[in-house]
Amino acid sequence: MIKSDQWIRRMCLEHEMISPFEDGQNRDGISYGLSSYGYDIRLADEFRIFSPGQGRLTVVDPKDFQKEAFTEFKGEVCVIPPNSFVLARSLEYFRMPDNVTGIVMGKSTYARCGVIPGITPLEAGWEGILTIEISNVTPLPAKVYAFEGIAQILFFEADESCMVSYADRKGKYQSQQGIVLPRI
Repeated sequence: MIKSDQWIRRMCLEHEMISPFEDGQNRDGISYGLSSYGYDIRLADEFRIFSPGQGRLTVVDPKDFQKEAFTEFKGEVCVIPPNSFVLARSLEYFRMPDNVTGIVMGKSTYARCGVIPGITPLEAGWEGILTIEISNVTPLPAKVYAFEGIAQILFFEADESCMVSYADRKGKYQSQQGIVLPRI
C-alpha cells in the first residue's frame, strides 16, 4: 500500500529514512518536501553533463561507460544540452527499511517542459545519496535548479520484510555518495 504523509514523517523523525527531512511542502521555487502521499526530493549543486564529443565514446554502453563523456559542473543552475541528459544527485540521504520500496517519479513542472528525471526504484534495504538521471527531450537547452524539487518518491510498504534486501545482497550502489556512474 502507498504510504501517507503521517507514515513518511514518522519514519523520517524516528528512523532517519530521509535526511535532511523537510516536514511539509516548501514552495519557494519548484516545491520540495513532504506531500500527501510522497516526498519531493531536491537536487544538490553537483552535475555531470553528458558531452558525447569528449573522450573516446562512440556508442553508449552501460557495460563500458566512459567517464570522460561527462563534464563536471557545480552551480545553482545547470543547463542540459538539447536531446541530452545530466547526472545529478539528491540533496537527501535515504535509509530504506527492509519492508519498503520507493519509486522515483518526475515532477509535472519539469515534465511539462520536456525535462524528465529517470524513473528508478529505491529498493528495500538500500541506503545512500540518490544519483538522478535527468533527460532533456526538447530540441532546446533546458535548465534545472539546485536546492529545488526535481522528483517525487512514492513509498510502498509490504506486510513483511523481504527475504534478501539490497543490503543483504551487497548491491553495487549501496551506501553511494555523490554522483555514481553505471557499474557492472
